[in-house]
Formats: sequence, C-alpha cells, structure tokens
Amino acid sequence: MYWILFIGIALISYLVQSNLQSKFDKYSRMALSNGMTGREIAEKMLRDNGIYDVKVTSTPGMLTDHYNPTNKTVNLSEGVYNTCSVAAAAVAAHECGHAVQHARAYAPLQMRSALVPVVQFSSSIVQWVLLAGMFMINTFPQLLLIGICLFAMTTLFSFITLPVEIDASRRALVWLSSAGVTNMSNHRQAQDALKSAAYTYVVAALSSLATLVYYIMIFTNRRD
Repeated sequence: MYWILFIGIALISYLVQSNLQSKFDKYSRMALSNGMTGREIAEKMLRDNGIYDVKVTSTPGMLTDHYNPTNKTVNLSEGVYNTCSVAAAAVAAHECGHAVQHARAYAPLQMRSALVPVVQFSSSIVQWVLLAGMFMINTFPQLLLIGICLFAMTTLFSFITLPVEIDASRRALVWLSSAGVTNMSNHRQAQDALKSAAYTYVVAALSSLATLVYYIMIFTNRRD
C-alpha cells in the first residue's frame, strides 16, 4: 500500500514540476507593458515597503530564485533578473515577499529560519542513520527511532514552509496589482504562475510525510 502511495506522489510531483516549467516558459514570453525587469520590480517592491537594507542580486541557473535572510539578499535567477515578463514579475515579487516577511518579523518565517541549522544537520546524516537502523532493527531498534526523529525535523520544516510560501505569494500579488505592475490583462497569469509554484511545496510536504509514516510503520511492526 505504501509503494502505491509513494509511486502516486512521485508521479504527481513529476506532473507538478512539469506544469510549473510549462507555465514559467509560457509566461516568460508575455512581456509587461511597463518594460520593467525582474531586478527593477524587486527593487521597487522593496522600496515601496520601506526596505532599504536588502540587495537584489543575480544568481546562476533556472528557477534558483530565493531570499537569503542571513545576508539580506534577494537572489534572482538569470531568467528573471534581466527579463521583462509576467513570470519574472511574479517570481521577483514573491522573493521580495519573503524580504517583507523578514522585515515584519513574520512568525512562520522566523520559525523556519530557526530550524535551518537543525535541518541542515539532520539532512546530512539522516539517510545513513535510517539505513543503519534498518539493518540493526532487531538488535538496536533505538537507532532507527533516532533516524525517524531526524527525518521528522525535515518533514516539520516542509510543512512550516507552506504558510511561508503561500503568504509570500499573497503579498506579491497584492503589491503587483496595487503598484500597477500587472493589470487586468496579465494579473491572472501572474497568479497562476505563483499557484503552480506553491503546488510543488505541497507535494514535497506530502511526500516527506508519507516517507516518515513508512519508517514509523517499520519501527512499530518490527516484531511482527
């Protein structure tokens, strides 16, 4: 039953990623009437929200956009930074949404940031601990339990990420409309692009939860 669920989630994940890539490619070809690039949109959104200590930079790769709260940088991928399109506007505003969350001390973002060191440590060893725990389940079951606890931290991180990402998109869409960056002819497309991106986080969280349940089942049924 687990493998059916796992394969189903993997298939959904593939479809969601393919849909996101398709939407990004489609909306990347839709130019904004105001001619603003992703960098210019990000800088304007930061200024409009009274944020002047965050730098907008370009980062290599595709869909590698992210906000780094440690050094306060909005990092835009090459396809967003210098591009004037609906997709670039949506992505740039979304990442600035995280900067606004940081400036406003948004609780879920603070919680996620606090978990980053723990999750980084857990992720670096969890697979080895789980593997060793599976081999030693009858002689040292506590090791598998430790692995489950470590993996649970990554699952928790995935679920805390959901409200952070959804709220960042909400802030982005409100600002894009109020600032006149998008209009009646293209705002729905920006909303669609961000919705597609949000689905990837939902699937990732569900996949992590399903894997966690799988290991818990192995641990609880070890004597059967």
